[in-house]
Amino acid sequence: MTPLRLFFAASALAIASPVSAQADGFALSGNVRLRYEALDGQARAGLDDRIDLVSLRSVLAADYRSGPLHVGLELWDSRVWDGHPGEGIGTGEVNTLEPVQAYVAADLGPLLGPGSKSSVQLGRFMLNLGARRLVAADDYRNTTNGYTGARIDLASGTGGSATLIYVLPQMRRPDDEASVLDNDAAIDRESADLRLWGGYAAQTLPRRSMIELGYIGLAERDAPGRPTRNRHLHSMSLRLMRDPAPASLDFEVEGIWQMGRVRAGTAPGAAPLDVAAWFVHADAGYSFAGPLRARLSAEFDYASGDRSDGDYGRFDTLFGMRRGDFVPAGIFAQTHRANILTPGLRLEMAPGKRIDLFANWHPMWLASRTDAFSTTGVRDATGRSGRFAGHMIDGRLRWWTVPRLLRTEINASWLGKGRFLRGAPNAPDGGDVRYVSLALTATF
Repeated sequence: MTPLRLFFAASALAIASPVSAQADGFALSGNVRLRYEALDGQARAGLDDRIDLVSLRSVLAADYRSGPLHVGLELWDSRVWDGHPGEGIGTGEVNTLEPVQAYVAADLGPLLGPGSKSSVQLGRFMLNLGARRLVAADDYRNTTNGYTGARIDLASGTGGSATLIYVLPQMRRPDDEASVLDNDAAIDRESADLRLWGGYAAQTLPRRSMIELGYIGLAERDAPGRPTRNRHLHSMSLRLMRDPAPASLDFEVEGIWQMGRVRAGTAPGAAPLDVAAWFVHADAGYSFAGPLRARLSAEFDYASGDRSDGDYGRFDTLFGMRRGDFVPAGIFAQTHRANILTPGLRLEMAPGKRIDLFANWHPMWLASRTDAFSTTGVRDATGRSGRFAGHMIDGRLRWWTVPRLLRTEINASWLGKGRFLRGAPNAPDGGDVRYVSLALTATF
């Protein structure tokens, strides 16, 4: 795998798998991340032009294993300092003293025959499913996504696997701006007002390849003090990929079709709309032999936007993570899987066990010129501001300053605004957007 894919795969296994080969007994682990972020310029509508933010994320995990049983508890404490009203700081940055994970899991043995594995997990837990484009536990963001319910994992002895879920996504609390900026604490809640279900099935193929089918359903309804768009969505995906290897080509192609119904707004009387939206990601890369372990790839992402054709066409990435295909979350968060068309080039390297880095370039257009561009909230309903949003250059460097104990991470992004982000009616004034973050993570 490339350094980036390897990181996401390792993260998924570390925080989401209910069964592993860890020895029986009690184990305690954790990590603390201190990060400074600075944003100069703004592409998101209605937010301050300059933002500086200090965040601290502390995670303490306790595991107990006895034979086929596994009990897990994970406490997250996510806080910020120097935040101010009008900077868009919310529950993506603050979630104080929250038991994100508290579950019981069991290994059910070879239910599918010799060589197979199966397990079940019940309670509160994090999820990383498929390519993490619809359901994920975000790692870059200061807070993460938690889910309460049931998960079943199945693996055959011939390279097949499946994961099934029925969960209630945790709604982070408190969520008002004043409480968030004060780092106030309240236990997140879940209810039948927001439900998520479905699963993924995959089969390994010859030559490092894999095919995967997925379905995720979401049902949402209003709750007291929480008006919604009453989303009822069905997302069906197909993914085909080949893992990278030295001196060889690799690829990944995923398409997601989304249908269902949403309301035109959050008002109870808003008109219901049929949903017809879609997303596609494709990349092809070549990994060079040699000590740099470099991979160069060409990428393409398209997420549909809304049009005036009667149906609702804006793709909804649900609980998908942002960093893998796009840019950092948090105070930057300019782009995501909504109303965007962007080819790109990416270079990744891992020249040693202690260091890895990547850089990418993406020119960006609106998929629909009359919808808001991606997650900026900038819109021209007339379509007269054109479709070109600008150029994005993004990169990251990570270095294990003290192996397995202290890691340094630097992220930097530049958004050169195009015609749309300069001329749309509610586009923020000012020039291009510059973002940098410096983080230190201690692990024990």
